[in-house]
Amino acid sequence: MTADPRQLVALASRVLADQGQDDFIWGHASVRDERGCWIKSAEWSLAEVTADRVQLVGGDGAVLDGDGPRHSEYPIHTEVLAARPDVGAVVHTHPPHAVALAAAGQELLPVSHAATMFVPPAVPRFTDTADLILTPELGARVAAALGDAPALFLVNHGIVAVGPDLQTATVRAVVLEQACRQQLLTRSFGGRPSWSPDEEARAKREHVYNDRAVHAVWDLLVRRLPA
Repeated sequence: MTADPRQLVALASRVLADQGQDDFIWGHASVRDERGCWIKSAEWSLAEVTADRVQLVGGDGAVLDGDGPRHSEYPIHTEVLAARPDVGAVVHTHPPHAVALAAAGQELLPVSHAATMFVPPAVPRFTDTADLILTPELGARVAAALGDAPALFLVNHGIVAVGPDLQTATVRAVVLEQACRQQLLTRSFGGRPSWSPDEEARAKREHVYNDRAVHAVWDLLVRRLPA
């Protein structure tokens, strides 16, 4: 694992892009710093992020290190990090199946292993606005909606995934989209879907998504990046 947060943000960004979470120039991942967070500069796609396109942004939005324009949605990252001392990294993307599931008003259900990474309890939903999170006040409301959960649906907008490190937050973003895709696929067959009861889902979370396994998934996703 690289110790340079700029290299880590760049690597996570490319992983997210490779996993289908690129959305033109939007979406971003961050790593905590005592002065704020390291996050890619605006106007680059996730796939294009390199270490020199990552900047340090303070809690007030000031660019403390790095070049280029700052992302307008930096308050998602700074306010979640301020509210959650257990969180070391934040991912915000617009994955299509997660956006669709949340917009449809469906709760995420453990119809496959993937959803058990998050439920139970239910994945929280932020519905105050579907617009961009442009102010610290809105960022604080996002953080409040997230609570102590590992992920949040920004309904009609995207997702927020967090973790103690960026490897975990990135894998959570990828697995959340996989879980939503699987649920929508299941629903498309009609009938009466089945899913794991809460006790089994919690057991599967520990068996499938323990810390060692999550970091092994990260390593796999990095190995799969184009050379």
